[in-house]
Amino acid sequence: MDNSYDNSVYLLENQCKGCTNCIKHCPTQAIRVRNNKAVITKNKCIDCGECIRICPHHAKKAKRDFIDAIKDYKYTVALPAPSLYAQVNHLDDVNIILTGIKKLGFDDVFEVSAAAEIISEKSREYIAANRDKWPIISTACPTVVRLVQVRFPNLVDNLLPLITPAELAAKLARQIAMDETGLKSEEIGIFFLSPCPSKVTAAKNPIGYEKSDIDHVLAIKDIYPALISAMTEVAANPEDLVRSGKIGISWGITGGEAAGLLSDSYVAADGIGNVISVLEDLEDDKFNKDLEFIELNACNGGCVGGVMTVENPFAAKAKLQHIRKYLPVTAPHDEVDDDKTTWTSDVEYEPVFELADNLKESMAKMAQIDALCEEFPGLDCGCCGAPTCKALAEDIVRGVAKKRDCIHILREYINKLSDDISIISGD
Repeated sequence: MDNSYDNSVYLLENQCKGCTNCIKHCPTQAIRVRNNKAVITKNKCIDCGECIRICPHHAKKAKRDFIDAIKDYKYTVALPAPSLYAQVNHLDDVNIILTGIKKLGFDDVFEVSAAAEIISEKSREYIAANRDKWPIISTACPTVVRLVQVRFPNLVDNLLPLITPAELAAKLARQIAMDETGLKSEEIGIFFLSPCPSKVTAAKNPIGYEKSDIDHVLAIKDIYPALISAMTEVAANPEDLVRSGKIGISWGITGGEAAGLLSDSYVAADGIGNVISVLEDLEDDKFNKDLEFIELNACNGGCVGGVMTVENPFAAKAKLQHIRKYLPVTAPHDEVDDDKTTWTSDVEYEPVFELADNLKESMAKMAQIDALCEEFPGLDCGCCGAPTCKALAEDIVRGVAKKRDCIHILREYINKLSDDISIISGD
């Protein structure tokens, strides 16, 4: 685990205008505006990318790697996410896009969708063997895992303890490359073509396992222009590189992972607001006890809606559904041992929102927050730099803000001060 790597989402301070768009849309209230600049609280950020999507000044960006890193290795393998296929118009043969990726300079390509079909099988086995933990929550979206970790401690045991398809693809691709080339592991570069920043963070600072087999993460939007050109060159004679079928490729859209379980006892939701709503209802025991699985995607439409893609998510979903028509249900895969697909470390609750280390002190601070909220107008205007009046009250109790950050409290203070000066001056 790279403990020096906190988040993929970061701020370009010189482009930030201090508006309140980001603080209003951050699902974990991880952003404040201080001194006319946004500030991201790293341990609360879940890398959902909503601030990137909403910022009108393009002041939020995602860390990622770039394709020129391929020259650092003797052999390189690209791992295209299923959502990549949905970025291209009129694609009837996935081999064209896979061959185009090789044309960019990679020695080989391994579909993440192929690994997804293996994870689907492992998921079916786990769900059948762990009825006491139903409903099982998908862990394919790193943002969702992080959200549960920091905000829903009672649901941590419901998480599916399997690595992501991208991580499994990296393991399998590395082993194949080592077997075929005789090269050492460190001489082989594994590059994941990602739709979102949370998957960048997952590769750099994984949850549930110690070290990722992914060496670099490229944004789909960065390679897209060169890929379209390369596809044109190879369209007439593509290599046969497809390793997956409908089940694997369907993971790119909402409901695709759940459909691969071959069961109708599931819930699938997308969009971070809907994800939070589902988790809240699950925590409150509002779901049927026979519900087996919950698939959650932070982005609208699923991974096709990631902020590092180029296509409208609704159009992308239609494209992926079109591509599936030409594929078998699944492709044959070699048996993979459970120890290659299962988490190697426990995911523990991280109390980043707690006010104090003990209940007594926390209760006292909550009382202070309630008292402060009574003083505030309750407009949630964001002028103070916090998304809500309650968030400002929490900041004050934590010692990182003051009452007069509220423009309405400040105005009252200035009016009173003006009155006092008038009385003293005799006006």
